Amino acid sequence: MKKGEKRKKELLKIAYDMFITQGYENTSVDEIIEKAQIAKGTYYYHFQSKEQMLEEVIDMMIASETEMAEQVIGMDIPVPQKIVMIITSVKPTEAEQPIKNALFQPDNVLMHHKVRKKLINVITPILSEVIKEGVNEGIFECDNIPERVKMLLILSDGTFNEGTFSEQDISVFIDMTEKLLGAEKGTMGFIYDLIDKSDMEAAE
Repeated sequence: MKKGEKRKKELLKIAYDMFITQGYENTSVDEIIEKAQIAKGTYYYHFQSKEQMLEEVIDMMIASETEMAEQVIGMDIPVPQKIVMIITSVKPTEAEQPIKNALFQPDNVLMHHKVRKKLINVITPILSEVIKEGVNEGIFECDNIPERVKMLLILSDGTFNEGTFSEQDISVFIDMTEKLLGAEKGTMGFIYDLIDKSDMEAAE
């Protein structure tokens, strides 16, 4: 890795930590420069603005999730399971949970919105490819697939990203997913077996 690229990655990591801990809106370029111990000219050599830096921080955040989602496509597993694996690949792990919590704070509204929007835009073509596979296999019967995928991702985000969910929430999610994809009733029922039951009990 070239020296310039290494320095840029270091700056992105510093910005990422500061955006998460004190909020994007509450973090100034001068604070990032001071934390990184660099000249202002060095910062603006790599980034035209704080907004550009935010976009690149978000790209860094979702890169691993995108890679995991792409790997699912070639797996030798049923299409419905591929869909669930792709959706769960963009959910935070236990170690990443503090980051998710920080994104939901009022000071990070803009950052959270941009992360969600970019994730949907990146994952939609990947998930669309899997659903087309399901249509070809006769598992699903639907058109306008990219639009349906976006609706599915928004539905998933609303169901599982609010911290707690009930058994009824899961039931509604399964039912709406099957209707959205034109699948027979019960096709996505296996999702029940993947849910942490203690989370559901706590939510009820």
